[in-house]
Amino acid sequence: MSHRIDALKAPLLVAWQLTRDCDLACLHCCTDSAPGKRLPDELSADEALRLAAEIVANQVPYVMLCGGEPLLVPHFFAVAEALGAGGVALKVETNGQRLDAASVARLAALPIRSVQVSVDADTQAVYQRQRPGGSLEQAHAACRAIRSAGMPLEITFAPTRINIHEAAAVIERARELGAFRFNTGQLMRIGTAARHWSRVEPDAAEYQTFRALLAREAARPGMEICHEPFHLGTALTASLREPPATLLVLPNGWVKVTAALPHICADLRRSSLRAAWDEYRGAWRAEEIATAAHATIDDESRQAQANSWRMFSLVPT
Repeated sequence: MSHRIDALKAPLLVAWQLTRDCDLACLHCCTDSAPGKRLPDELSADEALRLAAEIVANQVPYVMLCGGEPLLVPHFFAVAEALGAGGVALKVETNGQRLDAASVARLAALPIRSVQVSVDADTQAVYQRQRPGGSLEQAHAACRAIRSAGMPLEITFAPTRINIHEAAAVIERARELGAFRFNTGQLMRIGTAARHWSRVEPDAAEYQTFRALLAREAARPGMEICHEPFHLGTALTASLREPPATLLVLPNGWVKVTAALPHICADLRRSSLRAAWDEYRGAWRAEEIATAAHATIDDESRQAQANSWRMFSLVPT
């Protein structure tokens, strides 16, 4: 089977998780990130800068820097500035807790396509229940600083049983803060969320109300409501038809085939970015990946295995 990505010499996007470390311990986290959870084999500064140079050399147009909390990484700005100097557009995903004036100014000097801040409630009481250790006031202040510096702002909202009743207020807040896009969808049963599933999963009635709210808000001008595909299974079905031109890079340099599956298709410590791209494209033609994807689509609970990484190879060993 051929796909559109087969005609591309490099990915259009590298989604790079720089670390598993975070300053918050969110109940819904899909990457299992939390304070002190940095992986023992995360890329060093030198390794990360080598990868940044490869991204530039391969003319990848767009990189998303995320985590964990990427601003906790000591070499975050060195990587971001190396990419930016090479002409790569950047998106930064952050919880906003560490976006002080100095870091906002450094970001504003880069080719920033957007900064995405997680705002999962509209009251501090609810925010800290879902994001233990977090300050909603600081998240709002980060959003205002981003806009004041002239950078495009996205806001993301992960719906849970804890916060879904504040969704309308958060959307209104996002408009007030000047966000051009509001990102949301069904809670993914991955990582920390999977372990707390009985505590965090909204029920069917809550989702029905939520989706009706999103439909109404999408009809209003001024801010994009990005919520489709709503289900991870729907997104995975679409990826089977046309795989995204994206490399998902883990903090240790491993490349995942897709967030919903545990399969690792390349190791950027041992392979070039070009070779990893070839492995990724080949993986989407492999029966093992198709079978695993269909099984996950049919049984949502299998998403909980997505962070139990295992190496996949097109070459039998």
